[in-house]
Amino acid sequence: MRKIIPITWFLWVFLHGVALGSANQISIKEVLDKADKQYRFQTSYAELEMKIKTQYWERTMRLNMWTKGMKKTLIVIKAPKKDSGITTLRIDKSMWNYFPKINKVIKVPPSMMMGSWMGTDFTNDDLVKESTFVNDFNAKFIPGQLEDFYYIELRPKETTISVWDKVRLVINKKSLILKKQESFNERGEKVRTITFSNIRDLGGKIIPTTIIVTSHKKKGNQTIINYIDAKFNQPMKDTIFTYRQLQKRR
Repeated sequence: MRKIIPITWFLWVFLHGVALGSANQISIKEVLDKADKQYRFQTSYAELEMKIKTQYWERTMRLNMWTKGMKKTLIVIKAPKKDSGITTLRIDKSMWNYFPKINKVIKVPPSMMMGSWMGTDFTNDDLVKESTFVNDFNAKFIPGQLEDFYYIELRPKETTISVWDKVRLVINKKSLILKKQESFNERGEKVRTITFSNIRDLGGKIIPTTIIVTSHKKKGNQTIINYIDAKFNQPMKDTIFTYRQLQKRR
């Protein structure tokens, strides 16, 4: 079966490279390996604020998120009140949503995987993809404007299924922290830009704590994620990520 690559990093996100090159005596694989591990941990718990902006409206959500490896994710919306208790569970490539107002768990069908998750600029599909760029993309260094950054172009391999024809990354040379990710379609149009900023120590890890997703196809659309608190690599029970537990969260 073909592997499916991650569109974006969310939260779990998700960036490796395979083609080797050299820039300041470091290989492209080493650069991308470091950037890939920016948000990937054995386990994580995070409290997040997510602001969604469109031309016509804005709203802000508070949510808690648990992850274990690359295959398990649980997201519980805490605010606003009208959305409180809505829960998303992802196990491998399957995904379910629990809606407390109707007291019902609904599995997300394949036909809805490219739909927006809770009105954000993330798709349902973003939350279930688990491959890395090292396995699914060919990578090369490209000339950049600022000498303090690596500029890298990724193109999917022939065996890779991807909605993107090309992805460009900007990575800080000193810290190897990902600064920007731009995604392009087959017509060469820039569809989405993700920027990473506000770098600080959170839960003992130095990471960007603000992620901004900008849509270039939907004018005025942005999703802004701010990490409020986080814990990484702490013991976490598998029972958190079960269908039964999802139902209990009502």
